[in-house]
Amino acid sequence: MFFLPIIILFLLIILSSAIKICREYERGVIFRLGRLIGAKGPGIFFIIPGVDRMVKMSLRTVVLDVPPQDVITKDNVSIKVNAVVYFRVMSPEDAVVQVENYLYATSQLAQTTLRSVVGEAEIDENLAERENINQKLQSILDKQTDPWGIKISLVEIKHIDLPQEMQRAMAKQAEAERERRAKVINAEGEYQAAQRLADAAKIIDTYPIALQLRFLQTLREVAAENNSTTLFPIPIDLFEPFLKFMGKRAK
Repeated sequence: MFFLPIIILFLLIILSSAIKICREYERGVIFRLGRLIGAKGPGIFFIIPGVDRMVKMSLRTVVLDVPPQDVITKDNVSIKVNAVVYFRVMSPEDAVVQVENYLYATSQLAQTTLRSVVGEAEIDENLAERENINQKLQSILDKQTDPWGIKISLVEIKHIDLPQEMQRAMAKQAEAERERRAKVINAEGEYQAAQRLADAAKIIDTYPIALQLRFLQTLREVAAENNSTTLFPIPIDLFEPFLKFMGKRAK
């Protein structure tokens, strides 16, 4: 009878170590005498104490911050690039068996892939076609981490740090481009205005009365202003005799 409480206590300890509980987003990878027997969960399940060993894995999406990487682009520009990677464990068994530390391995792979992909493109491509770079990074990482049971859902480049000299050069380039566009737009406006004036001259030449109508319209616009300006319309025909007389005298 003396050993009965000790036996009961011992059984309770064994039972408590045999009961395992995994949350909805967790799975327990079970090894029996070193041999993989599968993943269990979520909920409550039992293992054999001293025989089975459990490694708990989370299936939630992991946000991995890739630290800034020094990269030399294809056109020999030194930049710093950082990114963020979203991934999750799809196969807990592979994430435990196929790689020692899937978080560290994914982080190192993301850093080397980021340097490789960004270094293969020119600086303008990295800045203007960032979406293509992100898709390429995701495709490469997803393919390489697939044997580990990991799914790369998204890769985004967060920031590209340019040298001060390159920033000044790009600012000058952007300013020159804006000036060029302004001059082109101004020249296009002048060209269109000249075309409209030429069309108006043709219409007036065909219909001389249009010039008189335009003259009367101008008078109405001037009269609409409350000022002391007084206009006396004088036909040009009145000056023709004087012009002819001056012409004869000059000869």
